Amino acid sequence: MHPKRIFKTPEDLVKAWNEYKDSLKERAKEWEKIQYVGKDGNKKTDYPKLALTMAGFEVFCYNNYGCVNQYFDNQDKMYNDFLTICSHIKNEIRDDQIQGGLLGFYNPSITQRLNNLKEQTENTTNQNVKLINLDPLDDSNDNGTSEDSKEQK
Repeated sequence: MHPKRIFKTPEDLVKAWNEYKDSLKERAKEWEKIQYVGKDGNKKTDYPKLALTMAGFEVFCYNNYGCVNQYFDNQDKMYNDFLTICSHIKNEIRDDQIQGGLLGFYNPSITQRLNNLKEQTENTTNQNVKLINLDPLDDSNDNGTSEDSKEQK
């Protein structure tokens, strides 16, 4: 075990992950959306769902626990016991972003870029070029229909 571990067990990292997700619900209140609905113009306040991001989780951990990058990087294989939870966290982030993009809650273009998703269209063109060599002085292309060829016959 690494002597400077912030999280001693994978369960400790799971706890921090769940705290991060809960903190997003609180942070969403910073971007409240006020609407006036109905014939009487009743005030309605909505809060957006904030996307899960790896950067957001790293910032949350740094502010509350310390640096968490080494758990995900697993340099020198010192965090092998955290591989499963780190993989789960990455996949949950990716799934949240893709689903949010598909449903229109998140910007689909940004979601695609963050997750290395792109639509590929294959364009193939057939460039068969037929070269025609026409000599303007050669009237053999007239198939015997030119005035000169009629005179020769």
